[in-house]
Amino acid sequence: MAEVDDAQVAGLVEELSGASRRRRQDVAHQLALAAKAHPEVMLAHVEALIDALYRPEAQTRWEILDALTAIAGVNADAVVDAYDGAEASLFDDGSATVRLAAFVFLCRLGASSAERSDQVWPLVDEAIQCYHGDAEYRDMLAALLGLARGAASDATKAALAARVRFDAESGSGYIKSFSAEILQAAE
Repeated sequence: MAEVDDAQVAGLVEELSGASRRRRQDVAHQLALAAKAHPEVMLAHVEALIDALYRPEAQTRWEILDALTAIAGVNADAVVDAYDGAEASLFDDGSATVRLAAFVFLCRLGASSAERSDQVWPLVDEAIQCYHGDAEYRDMLAALLGLARGAASDATKAALAARVRFDAESGSGYIKSFSAEILQAAE
């Protein structure tokens, strides 16, 4: 979406509640693209986006999590109520893409303030342990680097450093190099 206005976004958001699974997925994709290009336009629609985290189809949820992540980059306060939906998505048994999108969102939210980092850390830490080495783990490490470089609390940074230290010192490949970079950013 090159240029986006509120009326277009409002129309798309309304369709997130429609009966067609396929249309909800298409609309969610368009909204994710719009949020990445112009996150500020999405601010008036955050409540509806959060509601869409509870749609049954995985693609709608991961696209909406991507949109919320983009919004969190400009106004984390606006998306704090997405925490519960992101938590539910973080352990989605059916979709690694949904889990990754939730993880990235939580890391972005946690990077916005010390208090939020302390709130998200237990979930992020559990996900690291659950999905270590999975196909999406490389992208999870990139999100963790953002958390380490953000406004996370000293306690969260210390816990993150402790979590990745072994891989930074004894791992191999991208896990070792990303972990070392996270460790450096967190200390």
